[in-house]
Amino acid sequence: MKVTQKSISELIIEVPDLSATDYLGSLLAETLPNGSVVALIGTLGSGKTRLVQSVAEYSGVEQGSVSSPTFVLLHEYDGHHRPIYHFDTYRLANKEEFLQLSPDDYFEGNGITFIEWADKFPEILPKERLEIQIEIINNTTRCFHLTAFGNSFHKTIQRLIDKTVL
Repeated sequence: MKVTQKSISELIIEVPDLSATDYLGSLLAETLPNGSVVALIGTLGSGKTRLVQSVAEYSGVEQGSVSSPTFVLLHEYDGHHRPIYHFDTYRLANKEEFLQLSPDDYFEGNGITFIEWADKFPEILPKERLEIQIEIINNTTRCFHLTAFGNSFHKTIQRLIDKTVL
């Protein structure tokens, strides 16, 4: 795992394989505060759902129960200490369809809310959030660009740095 801090609000983590993605998920499960909104951005197959699976598993959700919500649009999972909410906006045509899912109810809750394809409707996202852009480097390697929006997520970036080797 290669970690590069660009600023107080930006961190780049390159992972060589799925086990490293799982490790990143475990770190996020440890460091994300309750009520977090995580905006996931990346192409098909970049690893958005895999990252959510990893965070959910390390949060106490039964392994194998997290799947892509592409056709359902939203999945809710009960973790040991907090729920995991998993949106997928890929098939939504406009922001009104997203608003019909009442995302604010989830954004204001105590769980962790993940939104795949979050760049489709950025105007709906809360001002305080963690944005993760995932870039495919090759068949196994991914580059996660984490950007903190808001003080609580600056602290998350710092905690992630403290848990990894620069």
